[in-house]
Amino acid sequence: MPLLSTRGAGSAKGFGLTQGASWDGTVDYLVVAGGGGGGTHSGAFNPGAGAGGAGGYRTSFPGGTKITLSPGSTPITVGGGGAGSPANSNTRGSSGSDSIISTITSTGGGGGGAGGQGGAQTPGGPGGSGGGGGGLSPANAPGGTGNTPPVSPPQGFAGGTGLQPDYAGGGGGGASAVGGDTGGGAQSAPAGAGGAGAASSISDPASSVTYAGGGGGGGFQACKGGAGGAGGGANGGSPNQAVGSGIANTGGGGGGAGNNSPIGQQGGTGGSGIVIIRAPKTALNRISVSPGTNTKTSTPTGDVIATFTVDGTLTVS
Repeated sequence: MPLLSTRGAGSAKGFGLTQGASWDGTVDYLVVAGGGGGGTHSGAFNPGAGAGGAGGYRTSFPGGTKITLSPGSTPITVGGGGAGSPANSNTRGSSGSDSIISTITSTGGGGGGAGGQGGAQTPGGPGGSGGGGGGLSPANAPGGTGNTPPVSPPQGFAGGTGLQPDYAGGGGGGASAVGGDTGGGAQSAPAGAGGAGAASSISDPASSVTYAGGGGGGGFQACKGGAGGAGGGANGGSPNQAVGSGIANTGGGGGGAGNNSPIGQQGGTGGSGIVIIRAPKTALNRISVSPGTNTKTSTPTGDVIATFTVDGTLTVS
């Protein structure tokens, strides 16, 4: 009997039945970068500005190519949201910052273009998703390109165009859709809506969360600012609507500043990103996260979820 007992224990270890023994380091991931900031405007008309694009959205879950983590410490970078342009500065919003784990980088969202007259209007900036183009000026202001630099599947989409002679701004691109163009044709044209984000159930198969929505463009006079895209995108501003900022840890784009003469508005700030890792339950005792702001939890089926809302370290023992 003692011989049989010894063999049984050894066989369990050999076939990987003890906790953690059979895990080869492969994990699923969701990496969302920081959203871009909204633009602002200047001049007597203070036309609506373009919105910030969503942060890049990259995931392996479900069905994509996983990454493999080696034993030891892996640094995690969670991208911050880009700043909105200061009021009356006629400048493009700042781009969001990248989120990174191992070989996966999601690019920050592009900043929203400035609204202006006499050639002062600017296009949206490129990024994971592109920022929206600003309003007014003698020519169309295109949205910034999305999925920049390119990856497959794409991490985001382009921002909307500020169509001449509209006085409103284009919407920022989102993880699953382009930002909306302005309505076309006049001062009363509506601002562009933010592109929709993408839903993920990586943390819980029974419930999904939407990330990386583009911001809404800034409106002019009676026109409201554009609606933010689902997934943390902010509404654009107008005289009767405060400009919004992207929701933290969604990668949502900031809203474009709206007409509010003579004071003007500041562009909305982009939302910070997030990094989520999903490992099999056999990894439970082999994964730890730091600092304490970040968390390690389990799904109902026992899979391990490591969630990073700030820069940190994932350690594999």
